[in-house]
Amino acid sequence: MTESSVTVDRVFADKAGEVLTIRRAAFVVEAQLYDDPHIPALTQTLDELIEDMSRDDVVTLAAWEGERMVGTIRVAIEGTKATIGRLAVVPDKQGRGVGTDLLFAVLHYLPEDTSEVWVFTGKNSKHNIEMYNKAGYEHQYNDVSGDLTYAYLRKILESGAIVDDAPEES
Repeated sequence: MTESSVTVDRVFADKAGEVLTIRRAAFVVEAQLYDDPHIPALTQTLDELIEDMSRDDVVTLAAWEGERMVGTIRVAIEGTKATIGRLAVVPDKQGRGVGTDLLFAVLHYLPEDTSEVWVFTGKNSKHNIEMYNKAGYEHQYNDVSGDLTYAYLRKILESGAIVDDAPEES
């Protein structure tokens, strides 16, 4: 169990403006870490996001505290593989379990035959990598894209079952 008290549900293109605002606020920290204001999460346009959220092979979830959207996550489905990206939490709620809640909620929106879930983040994003490791994701490789080096992590799911091994409340 985490510290957050949020509800998580799927959102669609009609919420794209809120999703974009949260991503931009959250990814400014990443941009500062890498000294790169042109990371994809900051340069995506509203029209591009609406198009992405309208795809059949993409699921976008949002975390809510009451009426306020406080986080989002995107997962792309390709056969038996799911790839998580754009996990974003509003700055004033970071470090309070919202990201972990979103990360585990994704598992409930995957097709039954999903066998592995991948996630990527900047190689120097130690806090993100630590969160993914605690959630059962293991580092597989690094890949350079432009000026950024991404770390790719993978979680193998049990056949036909959702593995929800969220950390226990301490």
